[in-house]
Amino acid sequence: MARRMPDQLAVAFPRGKDGTGKVRYATYTFAELDRRSDVLAKGLLESGITRGMRTVLMVKPSLEFFALTFALFKAGIVPVMVDPGMGVANLKECLKEAEPEAFIGITKAHIARVILGWAKGSCKKLVTVGPRIFWGGTTLSHVARRGGKALDADEKQGVCTTPDETETAAILFTSGSTGIPKGVVYTHGIFQDQVSKLKALYGIQPSDIDLPTFPLFALFAPALGMSSVIPDMDFTRPGSVDPEKIIQAIRDFDITNMFGSPALIRRVGFHGQKHGIKLPTLKRVISAGAPAREDSLRAFSSMLNPDAQIFTPYGATESLPVASIGSHQVLNETATLTAEGKGVCVGKTVEGIEVRVIAIDDLPIEDWSQVTLMEHGEIGEIVVKGPNVTREYFRRESSTKLAKIPDNEGWWHRMGDVGYLDESGQLWFCGRKTHRVECGNKIHFTIPVESIFNTHADVFRTALVGIEQNGETTPILCVELNPGVDASEQPRIEKDLLTMAGKHPLTEDVEQILFHPSFPVDIRHNSKIFREKLTDWAQEKLVD
Repeated sequence: MARRMPDQLAVAFPRGKDGTGKVRYATYTFAELDRRSDVLAKGLLESGITRGMRTVLMVKPSLEFFALTFALFKAGIVPVMVDPGMGVANLKECLKEAEPEAFIGITKAHIARVILGWAKGSCKKLVTVGPRIFWGGTTLSHVARRGGKALDADEKQGVCTTPDETETAAILFTSGSTGIPKGVVYTHGIFQDQVSKLKALYGIQPSDIDLPTFPLFALFAPALGMSSVIPDMDFTRPGSVDPEKIIQAIRDFDITNMFGSPALIRRVGFHGQKHGIKLPTLKRVISAGAPAREDSLRAFSSMLNPDAQIFTPYGATESLPVASIGSHQVLNETATLTAEGKGVCVGKTVEGIEVRVIAIDDLPIEDWSQVTLMEHGEIGEIVVKGPNVTREYFRRESSTKLAKIPDNEGWWHRMGDVGYLDESGQLWFCGRKTHRVECGNKIHFTIPVESIFNTHADVFRTALVGIEQNGETTPILCVELNPGVDASEQPRIEKDLLTMAGKHPLTEDVEQILFHPSFPVDIRHNSKIFREKLTDWAQEKLVD
């Protein structure tokens, strides 16, 4: 892109407001981003952070976040990406496990590193983005000066080397929202295949302008040749975003592509529907992290042109994308079936990816020959195989063994989800494997059960959990009501929900309802429910 369209916008980042209150943006063109990342790559190498060195990157969303990330890739340095939302204890343990040799971070990150002892025994090279106080190392400004001088003295200018496809490109830690955070090992080949698949799947063009509301997904935009406009928002609270700021950014930059979590799509969509707002430049919206609800999709779709869609890719940190479905199909075909307890359709498998559904097993499976395949329509464990599927977790042999199934040609990844393939080959998601509730001989899968109750007009969302009572597991439905519904309405709503439960074989065993003020959810997307915390809460509630 720097060669083909050097003056095209690569990244725009909000930097305060002008005298009229309008958001001001600092920008990089593709040529500027290419040059800046070259300078930083050369400077990091000159500063002793060398190819293959594991390097923590803790920098807030900014122009430098983009430049540094691409600089690390250019230099062959391996970024270690951690999600602050995983919590202090998990974060410390993950960094101890990763044993990074270098740490690039803002001043606050370095202060936390020193006080909390992050990677204390392994970090030898330190780079501070901002003021450096007492911890030694160097600053990003100094790195840039060294890199600029070295590049100016080098006739070749560029520093990017072509890596082997199997070479480690990055270690991306999962958020821990659905289990213990694990470092997913990405190779350059996996990243390359991801970019190719996303580009083909959604017909992305170099002329597209992207509004990513999740920092890591923002990195895909320049790699896909899109301009990336970072909105003025708190990325840790997408469900509380100011809809007008998102809408204004879309209008100011004629945004054609947008990424948002289901929580953000819901908030912006309902605001736009209420005020009759139209966003004619948007060609596509991509929502991931959890299934978006029908009412959210319908509300956001009211702002789009008839031919524009909201796409929901299915996948995980270990494998993305696996499948995808558009809002046209959801709203016109599958939403009705979801409300009847059939699960959530996540669409057709992406080209080049194999998907199978196998019998549920909580133990490692040592070889594909030990697998029992499920028939169409039968719920089982979802497993996937393809060039964008990661092979291992970093220094987590037991986790790798539990999540991977080798065969004669490679390996399959166990998604940790349950679901089924229908007769037409479409994949349906029915929840996390570990969240299933087993009561005697009956298994309750969360998504089918909850989707039935979620149709109640006063219900925002529900979560099915299993509680131990008198030596047996009892299914309990936790309920979060829509904002504005008074607590005095709970007896009426409880009666309604129990009546609904008795009318369906999937829900007839649900006989206890607990109302929760606000479900605990992940910080990354504000959509994944921490069911383990809800289980503990429900257990205590029933004891009280």
